[in-house]
Amino acid sequence: MSAHDKFVLASHDSLDYTGFTWTAILAAQTYASNSDPELGRGAAAYGRYFWRTFVDGVSGSYFTEAIVPSITREDPRYYTLGHGSFFRRMGYSLSRVAVTKTDSGASSFNWSEVAGNACAAALSNAYYPAQERGLHQSVRDWGAQVESAALNNVAKEFWPDIRRKILRRK
Repeated sequence: MSAHDKFVLASHDSLDYTGFTWTAILAAQTYASNSDPELGRGAAAYGRYFWRTFVDGVSGSYFTEAIVPSITREDPRYYTLGHGSFFRRMGYSLSRVAVTKTDSGASSFNWSEVAGNACAAALSNAYYPAQERGLHQSVRDWGAQVESAALNNVAKEFWPDIRRKILRRK
């Protein structure tokens, strides 16, 4: 996968309608829990939650799918195992946050996911309020992003089965 293709992938993932939908859901969840009271209440406050969630998602996509993979020559796509027991497939999907394929097809440590999410978490220090910045917050954000990536891999691994068996589609 060329560096250009990696940037196209990150752009698509950042600006696709499903990305906006997911951003709206996450922003609504953080707004409803009043996780950042300094952002206030009301429509304008929700807009601030949405904006921050959107920027977090876009920076995460570009760091994990374009910038770091272009430097490390890693393929940022998730390849499903698609066969085997539930536990084998679950283990495989969770392991992909630590193991990935290189552009040449070899297995490698997943610098794109680990370092890319660290860069995105560090960047958030530029636009988050002072009380939500610093090393402790960045490490917490990084952990949440890696956890989210693992759960996303699980969804990608099992969605074809769910769609086929529950929704009766091929």
